[in-house]
Amino acid sequence: MARWYVGSDHGGVQLRRALVEHMQAAGHEVVAEHGPAQPEQSCDYPDVAIEVGRAVRGDEGSMGLLVCGTGQGMVMAANRIHGIRAALVGDVFSARMARAHNDANVICLGQRVTGPGLALALWDAFAAASFEGGRHARRVEKIEAIPTDGRDPGGVEGDADGGAGS
Repeated sequence: MARWYVGSDHGGVQLRRALVEHMQAAGHEVVAEHGPAQPEQSCDYPDVAIEVGRAVRGDEGSMGLLVCGTGQGMVMAANRIHGIRAALVGDVFSARMARAHNDANVICLGQRVTGPGLALALWDAFAAASFEGGRHARRVEKIEAIPTDGRDPGGVEGDADGGAGS
């Protein structure tokens, strides 16, 4: 079973708790929980995303779960960390494909937009899937090669327009 680093801001505390309980009941190890203990304890989601992202990056083979109000802020912040491939999911197919085709290592959910039953099913699908590699590995390598220092990566080999966009 996987090792998980879990975090939420104040907008995701209740869903985080339900998911941690579910994860542990399924036999997964929750290494650490980040974020407030109570929903009344406001915090900034980028801080939590950084803590979880760095923990996942530093613990090979581990996974992350991030929850905020919509999941949008967490996914944006987590994806700024090199080596993190965070996926905001709202359906079971996308949760499974994020792992299978994109080698996502962090799942992001929104407490205000995802009911607890669906959230458990999304996590189940994500946790049960594994990266298929093959042609998908080349694509993930290209993602990892994108600079995180603000430089434009320029054209991407194989793009019809040389990466110029539309």
